Amino acid sequence: MLDRSGEVLHELRTDSDGRRLEWVRLGDISPALTTALLHAEDRNFSVHHGVDWKSFLWGMASTALGGTTRGASTITMQLVALLDPMLKPGSPGALIRRETAVIHRSYRQKIVQVRRALLLEQTWSKEEILEAYLNLAGFRGELQGIAAASRALFGKEPHGLDSEEGAILTCLLRSPNAPAPLVHARAELLLKELRGEDPSRAKLEEKIRGSLGGSYSIRPAAGLALHAAHRLLKPGAGGSTRVRSTIDKGLQVFAQEVLRSHLQHLRDANVEDGAVLVLDNRSGEVLAYIGNNGVRSSARYVDGTRALRQAGSILKPFLYALAFDHRVLTAASLLDDSPLDLAVGGGSTYRPRNYDEQFRGLVTARTALASSLNIPAVRTLELVGVEDFWSTLRRLRLRNLEESEFYGPSLALGTVDVCLEDIVNAYRSIANAGVLTAAHLTPVESPSEGVRVFSQESAFLVSEILSDRESRSATFGLENPLATRFWTAVKTGTSKDMRDNWCVGFSDSYSVGVWVGNFSGASMWNVSGVSGAAPVWLEIMNRLHRGRTSQPPSPPPGLAQQRTEVPAIGVDRQEWFLRGTEPIIVEAIQERAGTRIVYPPAGSLLAVDPDIPDDSQMVLFEASSERENMRWVLNGKPLPEEGRIVRWALAPGKHRLVLQDSAKKELDAVEFEVRGAGAGPLDGQLPTGPKSGGF
Repeated sequence: MLDRSGEVLHELRTDSDGRRLEWVRLGDISPALTTALLHAEDRNFSVHHGVDWKSFLWGMASTALGGTTRGASTITMQLVALLDPMLKPGSPGALIRRETAVIHRSYRQKIVQVRRALLLEQTWSKEEILEAYLNLAGFRGELQGIAAASRALFGKEPHGLDSEEGAILTCLLRSPNAPAPLVHARAELLLKELRGEDPSRAKLEEKIRGSLGGSYSIRPAAGLALHAAHRLLKPGAGGSTRVRSTIDKGLQVFAQEVLRSHLQHLRDANVEDGAVLVLDNRSGEVLAYIGNNGVRSSARYVDGTRALRQAGSILKPFLYALAFDHRVLTAASLLDDSPLDLAVGGGSTYRPRNYDEQFRGLVTARTALASSLNIPAVRTLELVGVEDFWSTLRRLRLRNLEESEFYGPSLALGTVDVCLEDIVNAYRSIANAGVLTAAHLTPVESPSEGVRVFSQESAFLVSEILSDRESRSATFGLENPLATRFWTAVKTGTSKDMRDNWCVGFSDSYSVGVWVGNFSGASMWNVSGVSGAAPVWLEIMNRLHRGRTSQPPSPPPGLAQQRTEVPAIGVDRQEWFLRGTEPIIVEAIQERAGTRIVYPPAGSLLAVDPDIPDDSQMVLFEASSERENMRWVLNGKPLPEEGRIVRWALAPGKHRLVLQDSAKKELDAVEFEVRGAGAGPLDGQLPTGPKSGGF
């Protein structure tokens, strides 16, 4: 596999029947080998026209009389036999001498071989014939061609062969499976004939022992993108091929070293594996493809760019883009970051939490996305709907999604299994103003037609928010690996129990994604997106923009910018809006914003436990904030207790719980059901959903 400029990026064996490497030009083969070969095999090569008639007739006569004569076939005749398997000894039509187990070509085969050798010499030059022979001939075992033989037996390229090595290879051409002592004797005789003096037996012995003394292997000339090579070269297909990829070799080497170095620093935090993918925004070309950190990986043949891992918060930009397109949110809209319980299937309760276990009260959608707050994301999913968000992920071509009902509200926090390849290309759609096109590993003349997933306006808003250091600072601070010296939009994500760590972002020209974690699924120890994947992302982005800058996207005509106040949280800034949605002052939508019933969530199903005394079975009604003179009203009757948390003894039946202020104005209301003993699951223990998402 070649890189985008034609340099060798990876060599992979594709033919299980033999080892043959790249074709070698005659000028790149050592004269020590060609001289020895012509002396031993075809001394009249330069003057005959394909057949050395004197040697040929003598050989035919010897064969007829029961003997064997080497040298009757010229190099040209041997080449035509290599080109046509039907002319090889042992093929159909060959003669087998049973008593000696010697296989000869039949007379008919010989005649065909002679005719084709004469024809070949009329169209090919001597140099072309000699070059083809050396590239097609078998040398030892499954080694075919001079490149494979030279690298496997002597660990060098053909141009570097010395006279001893040339003699050994020449003798192997005569008898590829000859034992080492016989090869030694023949090579010694050949060298003596060439030099006119006895060769160094010690040096020759050392060469024989090193090349034929044991097993051999061919070390690949390059092995920089194993997983990309497996995708493009199709191991087991057979034959020899050269495939040009879109990968940049220099960037590939740099990204691989950065990943390895950073993973080494994270080993004490129980991190073993990682993957990197770099795409060109405009063309979709893959510029770097690192499936794992090579020999240091826990599973070096696992392709981390395609392995399914839990997404975490890396999906949030798509959720907010959808909300902007549906016009249910603006960047200045207020979202409530306070404790939230949601009733889910089977009477269970889902309680999302922020990564840092903190709650910030009212926040703008801008801050919620930039600082990767979980509870506002779940509230946003309630606004757009699980089905719509799931459909958007499908349009982004995220593969292997379960049906939407499988995820429920946790979909907002990335309980989806995704792969780095799909996620980076989905982010690239935001970089390309909301249009998704396919990424590719090989050059294409015309890119595939794109599919619009988001409007230009919402793609711009998400890009602008993800590049906003100030809005990001609520969680990450101002100085962190996400803050580049040029314009970028970036998002991190951490999955449940710190099993996966993501950092994906883009500049005006490139989209870069990094995943770190463990292929085994083991949890990392106290590793977040900023400390895990982000440092690798930053170094690669800096390398891509070495000597060049990155410009923010231009706002599309469907957007307007104006000064906007949010008095509830003291925000006053220039904000972008879809035209027609721009307010001057953003107020809390309801008086009860920030004050609501946290538990039980609406639709909860509680049950009496028969093993617990009735007077000990209590449930806690909980409000989200401490307000003076809050009243709890159950089924129209005030409860005796007041405050943010009150106790209530379970009573079977369907109930309506209302939270009122001092003026008896309703702040929030929920309906729930309590079943009798054995009638259903007990939900009074406040089970929580998975701790997903985060930063």
